[in-house]
Amino acid sequence: MSASLIFLASTTSAQNSKISIAELPWSGANAIAHIIQAIIIGPMGGEAEIIKGTSDSSIIFASMDKGNGYVDVHPDIYMPIQVHNWNRYVKENKTVVVNKPYKGTQGMFVPNYLAAKITSFEDLADPKIAKLFDQDGDGKGEYWAGDVSWTSTKEWQIKFKSYGLEKLWEPLIISDQKFQEKLRKAYNAQTPILFYYWTPEWIFSSYDLSQLNEPIIYEGCQTLDLEKENWLEVSTFRCKHRDTEIWVGHSKSLEERNPAVAKMLTNIAINPETVNEWIMNIRYNEKNAHNIAKNWVEENMNIVNLWING
Repeated sequence: MSASLIFLASTTSAQNSKISIAELPWSGANAIAHIIQAIIIGPMGGEAEIIKGTSDSSIIFASMDKGNGYVDVHPDIYMPIQVHNWNRYVKENKTVVVNKPYKGTQGMFVPNYLAAKITSFEDLADPKIAKLFDQDGDGKGEYWAGDVSWTSTKEWQIKFKSYGLEKLWEPLIISDQKFQEKLRKAYNAQTPILFYYWTPEWIFSSYDLSQLNEPIIYEGCQTLDLEKENWLEVSTFRCKHRDTEIWVGHSKSLEERNPAVAKMLTNIAINPETVNEWIMNIRYNEKNAHNIAKNWVEENMNIVNLWING
């Protein structure tokens, strides 16, 4: 084989490298993962697989950092929730590349049937209110803070401490899937439930929910040191969260292993309303994520071509 043919073969092989996409346990990430897969295996004519069980963002970032193809794409990076991984892999190592972000919000919510009683964190300081949410009989109200692996789960515990609520409230730390079942049962029974959540997400189309008011953001309202062993004692958080920026990240190694896909991933620009539509179809209407993604790509090739061609 001539040198030129060897070069052509190796280039073609690199450009056709199979893409591994992380499967995260929330609907928005699931929807975006399937859209990316549909673009790669559809108009781009490549191979892409959604890797089950890759729900820990720290492991996903470490895999993208190595660039060995185990996980190539993180479809839903929430910032500043993932600030530790972002600083290490995006800013310092420069081994993870990101696209153009879209906006999301996060806060503490109750169903609207409780909105007349509870509108702000000040209301949570009332022992009678806290007692309404006591699920285990220990005298403290429970709130869902999030999954054990999430940075935001620590942040909400810090907030409740900083607002002086730790004697009345305690965090419930369970998976999103288990929480969603609790929310469904509570909502159907019209019983109290207090929980952290974020937009975009399907639950806001399925349930009437009300976000609690918090102090506005001001200089010095948060001092977080989440890496310390005594993170809860040394950190403070006395204001609302900033709006999040949500990104698609990919391993920089794709620029050599599959430059066409790397370019497409960098060019992705997502509309939050479109994400809500995907989420609703997948979770609320129980439609097949693969089929939803395939149909959306076929019907929106004007957008997809912009992502592919830049």
